[in-house]
Amino acid sequence: MTFSQERIIPTDLRNEMSRSYLEYAMSVIVGRALPDARDGLKPVHRRILYAMHELGLMADRPFRKCARVVGEVLGKYHPHGDTAVYDALVRMAQDFSMRAPLINGHGNFGSIDNDPPAAMRYTECRLHALTSDSLLQDIESETVDFADNFDGSQQEPTVLPSR
Repeated sequence: MTFSQERIIPTDLRNEMSRSYLEYAMSVIVGRALPDARDGLKPVHRRILYAMHELGLMADRPFRKCARVVGEVLGKYHPHGDTAVYDALVRMAQDFSMRAPLINGHGNFGSIDNDPPAAMRYTECRLHALTSDSLLQDIESETVDFADNFDGSQQEPTVLPSR
């Protein structure tokens, strides 16, 4: 028997597909869909806030185009599509979606009547003062662990140092 024949494992296709799909679904749920209990954020939200912090978009600074923030997040931390990132950013700026908005939005960010937000090229944002004070204040103080991003070119926090 050759080496390649020794590595072939006979398996039932139905069982393998079921097992593989379940493993993938669980990894997506745990890795992306559930917020982390330590800071209450999903990875996409954490990446948006961290990217805005890195861009210097503090509450006392001028607004910047949301498209700039989305591009930063996509390029450095979250290569999953601009719509997912922009939708998450918009939700964090809506006072009717969150008890305390994390992002200060300027422009049309949708309405409680389910009107859609304007395109990202027309809207602007910056961090809310609450976000800077409660989630990002100690980020440079080595209070949380950092991990490599998707391609190993950047470091991103595994969790934000919430107060």
